[in-house]
Amino acid sequence: MAAAGGDAAPPPSVPPRVPSPPLNRDGGVVVLSSDSESEVELVPLSERVRRRMPPGAAGPPPADGEDAAEGGGLCRGGGRLAAGCGGRALPMAAAIPGARPSPGPARAFCSGRSSRPLSEPAARPELPLRGGENPAAAPPPKKPKYSQEEMGAICQAAWRRRKDREARKRQKEEERGRKKALAKVLKAQRPGECQKYISVVLDPALLQAEGGTQVHAALQAANYSCVVENQAVPCSITWRRKSVLSQAEDGNEWTEEPNLLVLLGLEEFLSMVHGYKQEAQGCAQQKETLQSFVSHVMEKMPGKILALTVVEVEKYFRCLRAQSKKGQQRSAVTRSQAEHRGDQRKKQVKDPGLEITRLDVEDALVDLQLHTHVQVTFFESWEELGEFATMFTKAVAEAPFKREQQNTGFSFYLENKWCRGVKVDHDGKGLFEVWKRQIQQFNRVSAEMAEAIVSAYPSPWLLVQAYSRCSSEQEREDMLADIVVCRGAGVTATQRRVGPGLSRRIYLHMTSQDPDLYLDVTG
Repeated sequence: MAAAGGDAAPPPSVPPRVPSPPLNRDGGVVVLSSDSESEVELVPLSERVRRRMPPGAAGPPPADGEDAAEGGGLCRGGGRLAAGCGGRALPMAAAIPGARPSPGPARAFCSGRSSRPLSEPAARPELPLRGGENPAAAPPPKKPKYSQEEMGAICQAAWRRRKDREARKRQKEEERGRKKALAKVLKAQRPGECQKYISVVLDPALLQAEGGTQVHAALQAANYSCVVENQAVPCSITWRRKSVLSQAEDGNEWTEEPNLLVLLGLEEFLSMVHGYKQEAQGCAQQKETLQSFVSHVMEKMPGKILALTVVEVEKYFRCLRAQSKKGQQRSAVTRSQAEHRGDQRKKQVKDPGLEITRLDVEDALVDLQLHTHVQVTFFESWEELGEFATMFTKAVAEAPFKREQQNTGFSFYLENKWCRGVKVDHDGKGLFEVWKRQIQQFNRVSAEMAEAIVSAYPSPWLLVQAYSRCSSEQEREDMLADIVVCRGAGVTATQRRVGPGLSRRIYLHMTSQDPDLYLDVTG
C-alpha cells in the first residue's frame, strides 16, 4: 500500500494492481508514517492468518505481495478484500500505520456467506471485453426474436385488425344513425306530430270565391301551414309533406301528397248535371259532364286521388221548391180567372228540361261513381266546407301512420281490432266491449246485431233479470226478437229485427244448464 498522504486510489469499479510494500530483512512490511520517522514493522495478512489458524487447516501460503493482487481488490473504505471474503472488507489495522491489530482471533470465513476457506483463491468476476483481448471468450450476439418476414406479417396482421376495428366502429355508427333516423321518422308520423310536417297549398281562385276566405281561416285556426300557389286545376287544394330527415332549413325537401280536393261552383255543377241529362236523353248537344270533367283533371294531374265538393246544393233545391209552390199558386189563380172570363186558351208550359231535380243529381252521381270511382260531397254552408277541409288535412297527415298500423303482415286478419281482443281496466272499463264480443261469437251474428242487443241490455246480469220477469217460456225466447238493428248510414241505411231464431239461441245460452246443448237446433 502507498504511503499515507499520497495520491488517491482509482475508482472501485476497476481495482488497480497495487504493488507490494517493501520488506525488511526479517520479512516485515516497512510503512512510513507522517507522524513518526521511525519505521514500523507490520506482519503481512497471510502470515497473521496462518498463525491464528489451527495446524493442518491451511494450505501453503501465497507468495509475498500476491495476497492483495490474487485475493481481491479494494473495498469501499480503501481496504483490501481477502480471499473468500464474499465481498466484505477485512479490518484495515494491518494496512494503516499506527493501527493496532484486533486482539480477537481471526475468522476463517468472512460473513458466513461462503464456505470456501480463506486460503482458496476467489473467482474473478467476468468483465467486458477490451481491445486486444481474445474475442473467442466474448458471449455470442443475441439472435433477433423475429425475422424480417415474420415482422412484416405481424405488422400486416396488426394493420388488418386496426382496419377491422375501424370498419366495425363505422358500421355501428351507421347502424346507430339509421335507427335514430327511423325513430325520428316514426315519431313524425304519430298523430299530433304529423301535422307539423304538412303544408296546405291553396289555389288563388279558391280564395276569390264567395267563402274561400272562411276555408283559409279554418285551416289557419287548426295551426296548419297554408301556401297560396297557382294550381293546374282552378279552385283546388293540394298537400305537401316535409321530409323529416332534411337537415338544412333552406334546403328542405317536400313531397307531394296524392290527394286532390276540387271545389265546384253551384252553377258549374248544375250545368254538368244538365249535360249528363241531355246526354242520357240522346241530345246532340255536347256539354261538359261530371265524367268528362274528372277525365280532364286526371289528364292534367295524373296519379292524384280526386275528391269533389259543392256548396249550397240543398239551398238550391229549397229555392226550387219555393218557386214551384209560388208557380202553382199563380197558375191556380190564373186558371180561376180564365175560367171566370171563359178564356179557353191553353197556358204555355215551361220546358221542364231546364230545371234540375234531385233525381237528376243522383243519376249523375251514380254514373260518376261507376265510371271514375270519384265521389262528390255536398255542404250547406262555407263553414262546413272549412271544417271538412280541416278534417281532410288531418286525414292526409295521419295516412302514413294508419297504413303502418294496418300492415300487420297477416292477410287473413280482416279486422285488426277483433283479433287483438279487449283490454279490461281495474275500474271495469272494457267490460261492455267484452259483453259485445261474447254476443258476436254466435253464428250468423254481425257487429250491428251485437251492438243493438248490448245497447238494450248493457250487461249479462240485466239480461238475466229481464228473463226472470217474463211470465212464460215462450215470452223469454221471443224477448229479443223485436230489437231493431240498423245497418249502414245515409241513403243506404237499412233496418231489420233480431228475429226469433237468435233470440232463442241467446236465451238458451244464458239459462240452459246442459253443457252439450246444440244451440243451432230449432224446434
